[in-house]
Amino acid sequence: MTRNRIVKTNFTSGEISPDLLGRGDLRAYDNGARTLTNVIIQPTGGVQRRPGFYFVDGVAGPARLIDFEFNTEQSYLLVLSDQNIAIYRNGVQRANVSVPWTEDQIDQVIWTQSADTLLMTHPDVAPKVLSRLSDTSWVIENWDYIEDADDGRLFQPYYKFASDASTLTPSGTSGSITFTASESVFEASHVGTRLRFRGVDAEITAFSSSTVVTATLQATLTDTDLSVDWSEQSFSAVRGYPIAVAFHQDRLVIGGSRDLPNRMWFSKSGDLFNFDLGEGLDDEAIEFAILSDQVNAIRALFSGRHLQVFTSGAEWMVTGTPLTPQTVQILRQTRIGSQTERYIPPVNVDGATLYVGRTGKELREFLYTDVEQAYTSNDLALLVRHMFDAPVDQAFDPIQRVVFLPLEDGSIAALTIYRAEKVTAWSRIITDGAFESVAVVGDHTYVLVRRTNNARRIERMDTSVFLDSALEGQVQIPTTTWSGLDHIEGETVTVIADGAIVGDHVVSSGQVTLEEAAYQVQIGLPFSHVIQPLPPNDLTINGAGRAFRMVSGIFRLIDTQAMTIDVGRGLKDVPLRNIGHSTSFDSIPEAVTQDVTIRAYGWTKDASQSLWRIEQSLPLSFTLSAVTVEMKIND
Repeated sequence: MTRNRIVKTNFTSGEISPDLLGRGDLRAYDNGARTLTNVIIQPTGGVQRRPGFYFVDGVAGPARLIDFEFNTEQSYLLVLSDQNIAIYRNGVQRANVSVPWTEDQIDQVIWTQSADTLLMTHPDVAPKVLSRLSDTSWVIENWDYIEDADDGRLFQPYYKFASDASTLTPSGTSGSITFTASESVFEASHVGTRLRFRGVDAEITAFSSSTVVTATLQATLTDTDLSVDWSEQSFSAVRGYPIAVAFHQDRLVIGGSRDLPNRMWFSKSGDLFNFDLGEGLDDEAIEFAILSDQVNAIRALFSGRHLQVFTSGAEWMVTGTPLTPQTVQILRQTRIGSQTERYIPPVNVDGATLYVGRTGKELREFLYTDVEQAYTSNDLALLVRHMFDAPVDQAFDPIQRVVFLPLEDGSIAALTIYRAEKVTAWSRIITDGAFESVAVVGDHTYVLVRRTNNARRIERMDTSVFLDSALEGQVQIPTTTWSGLDHIEGETVTVIADGAIVGDHVVSSGQVTLEEAAYQVQIGLPFSHVIQPLPPNDLTINGAGRAFRMVSGIFRLIDTQAMTIDVGRGLKDVPLRNIGHSTSFDSIPEAVTQDVTIRAYGWTKDASQSLWRIEQSLPLSFTLSAVTVEMKIND
């Protein structure tokens, strides 16, 4: 018989697809796992039971979470729901602001921040600016384009939607006049919008027909001759509003609109709401369309090394140093395409921009390479097709170095990424409910969770708890009744009372009653973490069909309070130095760092099965650093 030792020093490839069970030649096979649920993979290679989620507040319906960092000490969580934004700081609601976006529109809202303002766009709603006046006072207003005090021109983008040959004929040269078009171009909703006729602005005040409108001139015309030199404001209820927005090189950049989906506008340098093209001087506004052999509806803008433009069919970079009407260039880089049904914000990780591909089954890394002087779009989700499907949001936690992507199925795909060390490791986070949105605000990760009866909750990832939707309480006089649990009414919760796990209780009328009085409790929904390795590499057992067995395994634990493992005969509690053989704790055990040796029995020829599986629901810490397995193989 042959004895082999398999030394697994890290999990830096994370959970990988079952489709790769026969690919023992891959490096990812040695450093990957079959199942990694409710664990966070550390950049150093170990796997750690994920933190729990602390309950913050309830939300009436579907919502999106947005981070807003005013300064290093004041960061806010914005909760965008049906016609409302609730504003939180440090888990406490500070303000409420009424907004125009309905529940059906919030998935398409795009935002960008500058100092104490947040610019927000949607293709069917006039763009807004949300301003922080004070910690508890916020206001939302329409964008205000710069107006020329001399001739009343509004420096907003204009475009001629009619044919090049169409003309307008004015009835007068000043004041209120009528414009007659040579073809049908007007609608009733044009009232309130502006035309620019031979360089003079006119505001439409009345609609007569598809060819005739009444307008008020902002300056005097030289004559009443007809002309093809006319246009209308680019953004309106008639033509749609901006889709994407960003700041780049001291300019406000607008990407696309409903009727001009592939067009871009750059404000005047240092004058963010001035889109006057002027004479094309270096600091003046810029406007152009993305023209190519495929549809390029703009979906997102990202200011990085260059201005990155993500469209429905390709990815582009805008160059120009500095960016001027003469130096600006737009070059297609890759042909992947981005999501069109909803906005998933791109995130920057170590100089690379992560974005979700159009199919919803790819997380692409848009990265500039100096060798090629161009961007590439590598797929980081190639090995986790079984897990990664239909993301609905995205946020990066730079402290844990984890990208969180809530998926349509309610789980979170968690990607630990550390490019310098070539770590790209996936795990899955699940809970009693469905994750719907995520945001990283300051040092904290917040999630929106849909729980029992579709009730939605804001919860904060918290390393001090190992339960979900958790609350803590403390009193001066010990009590058996703990209330304030309406958010998990009817649920079976785990209770930690005065440092002891006292078992499960059902929340009734928003409270639980303990058998013994306690000074301090932590109450929340339990969850289990699962760690299961890939089956033995066929190269290790010298080909399929041979009988083999696991003799023993050495598990290196770090800061661990409890461990439960199955090596072929069901889950068994492992005696650690701190707790012996018991799992009924009178007090929470101290965490230990030690190697644990587990003996195993039983032969098998099924090389598709894992040799061991760790699963634990106890709300206690667990970190696995490395595993050494000894096997016997029947020659």
